[in-house]
Amino acid sequence: MQSTTLQGSIQAADLLHPLDAPALLAQAHMLQAGAQRVELGSLLRGKRLGLMCQSDQDAQAALFRAAATELGAHVSHIQPHLDERSDARQIEETARLLGQLYDAVECQGMAEALVQRLARAASVPIYPGLASDRHPCAELAPQLGGAEAMADKRRWLVQAALLNSIG
Repeated sequence: MQSTTLQGSIQAADLLHPLDAPALLAQAHMLQAGAQRVELGSLLRGKRLGLMCQSDQDAQAALFRAAATELGAHVSHIQPHLDERSDARQIEETARLLGQLYDAVECQGMAEALVQRLARAASVPIYPGLASDRHPCAELAPQLGGAEAMADKRRWLVQAALLNSIG
């Protein structure tokens, strides 16, 4: 995927806006460089994040939870009770409640159209699978360089996105 396409998909998702791929990579590089020297646990201390997915036991949920808790955030699992057929009122009420309870919400395994509807109605960032293999952040991981495991690079990119959108 070309860089302009990647930046466009990040901005189109309106998740990391006004963040672009170079800024995300720069933040992830700082996390990568400081991983051994800096105490990261205070960067999102006091932040409450929701993880909306069927099971919080899969690899994507674990990646999101690890990235967020390493920065000091508290992550709560939320069972999704909406689907593509949910009416506008249900979505607006859910988005309002999510905004009252959380500083941001990660949605995994949910239809893209539904996540977009929630994001439009929410007062907090709603991420459409920020920790998934298909999210543009995952495609940036090889650009971090270094000998670290790809899982670490993905975690730093998720952390960079969190810091830039709610930190």
